[in-house]
Amino acid sequence: MKKKGFVWLLFLISSINMKAQEKLAVDFSLKTESTEEINFNETNAGISVSKKINDKNKITNRIEYTNLKIKYEEGVYNDFENLNQFNQIQNKFEISHKVSGAKKLILSVKPTINFQQNLDISDMTVLGSFQLKQQLNSKIDLNIGVERSTILGTPKFIPTLSFSGKINQVYILIGFPYAAISYSNNERNKFSINNNFNGNFYNLNKSLESYSNAAKISTSQMTTAFEYERNMDKNWFINFKAGYDFDKQYHLLDDNNHKLCDFNAGNRYILNFGIKYKQ
Repeated sequence: MKKKGFVWLLFLISSINMKAQEKLAVDFSLKTESTEEINFNETNAGISVSKKINDKNKITNRIEYTNLKIKYEEGVYNDFENLNQFNQIQNKFEISHKVSGAKKLILSVKPTINFQQNLDISDMTVLGSFQLKQQLNSKIDLNIGVERSTILGTPKFIPTLSFSGKINQVYILIGFPYAAISYSNNERNKFSINNNFNGNFYNLNKSLESYSNAAKISTSQMTTAFEYERNMDKNWFINFKAGYDFDKQYHLLDDNNHKLCDFNAGNRYILNFGIKYKQ
């Protein structure tokens, strides 16, 4: 527990050190994914601060905590009752540099700690990305790059590519691994349809009788969701999301990421509620 508090403090200091931040955002969300046999419930909280250094450079730092709880139908997965709660702490530092009026480079580094109960330095993984944003014309941007991400369930390098633009009140993003269409009928309402690939992994520290060499769990899926965001006043926003997870994967892995058990999670509905404060 002391190690967990120490690492959390280090990440928090890295955010607070940006004393002259121009923007601050604090958010909290609850998500549930349910089937007949396995329920996933996720709580997430984050703090972001950003500062425009000059006309060409901007930095952003975000610290985030996620708690995942898994509940199994009684009598179905008796050997896996210990696989019921997991934690993640991550800190994302991003710098955006404008090379020219039409070209921007974006670099991010994201150390993340994924653990079951007892935090250890060996649970740390460094993720990140490198992106090139090129304005093709007055309405369309091209984004291309590479990132080390866990969207496929374990840390992997993946290419990223997207086209984005805004036509009147409609914003469109088409690409991999994220795509979205959003519309605002006024300053207070935003409606979106999102499609994204997402996933994560968590290291184990509790032994399993059936799988003595189990080292981690892994989850991944493609999510399509309808989202509504409401600006309650100048600074406060609420968010509702309802959607569907396609090809939900939930696996038990060894140290070499070999699959030991497939829980056959299947497709499932998701519901998400969030609240955000922005300055």
